[in-house]
Amino acid sequence: MKQKRKQLPEEQQPADGKLLQWHPAFYADLQIEFREETEKLKFEREYLLSSKPMAIDVLIIKKKDAEPIHKNIGKIFRKYNIIEYKSPSDSLSVDDFYKVYGYTNFYKADTGKVNEIPIQELTITLVSKRYPRELIRHLKEVRHYTIDNPEEGIYYVIGDILPIQILVTNRLSPEKNLWLYSLTDTLKDMSVTRQLLEDYKKNKDDQLYQAVMEIIVKANENRLKEGKRDMCNALLELMKDELDEKREEGEALGENRINQLILKLSELNRTDEILKAAADREYQKKLLKEFGL
Repeated sequence: MKQKRKQLPEEQQPADGKLLQWHPAFYADLQIEFREETEKLKFEREYLLSSKPMAIDVLIIKKKDAEPIHKNIGKIFRKYNIIEYKSPSDSLSVDDFYKVYGYTNFYKADTGKVNEIPIQELTITLVSKRYPRELIRHLKEVRHYTIDNPEEGIYYVIGDILPIQILVTNRLSPEKNLWLYSLTDTLKDMSVTRQLLEDYKKNKDDQLYQAVMEIIVKANENRLKEGKRDMCNALLELMKDELDEKREEGEALGENRINQLILKLSELNRTDEILKAAADREYQKKLLKEFGL
């Protein structure tokens, strides 16, 4: 009997009815997190382990073995780094651990040459929004591992030949891991949202940032609407440069009109279009004309 697809929680259903694509956003997010050391790393998405549908979520390969990675979530990295990501509505289970552990061993063995990838060159990273209590208990009581928590949201699994870490995104430091912390459907802290918008403002022409911000906005539409006033002020600040430039060009749209546009889009559940309008002047003009502002 064919199993029914698991229904997502109500807050996971966007207004247009389309399922949110968390994994592509996570792939882009990782590249943002490692932006200061990107020249050291090669990123591969959904690395196929065989001709059958069995794939690693993300494979990160260090370009130079001897170069250490300084980013907090990459300090354990060796040459080949296997990443498993769980979307905010999913959880990290005991079986997920064994699946990824098996994938890692298969990746090591499926090279066509004996011991081409030494086991000492591999690491495993498991990423989940929520703390995987049952998995941690299993690792301690059944596998007899110890768990070290060097900093917020990062848990090292000690006792295996493979370096293993678990990243709990809602416990990560927003100061150190702003984008990974914000890749969630429960964005609550407006100060974090403001930090996110400020960083996005500096990088809004980068497709990686656009991909991550789009999913964050869509996943948090209702929450952003609840903090409408604060959100509008933050978005106005994001659009300040564009407003200043327009004044210099003699177009002078005015903050009041932009504020009205933001409120209108928010009321119509078209929140993601606010960011597009901030980055695209022609699209902003089109929306202002559409609403007669």
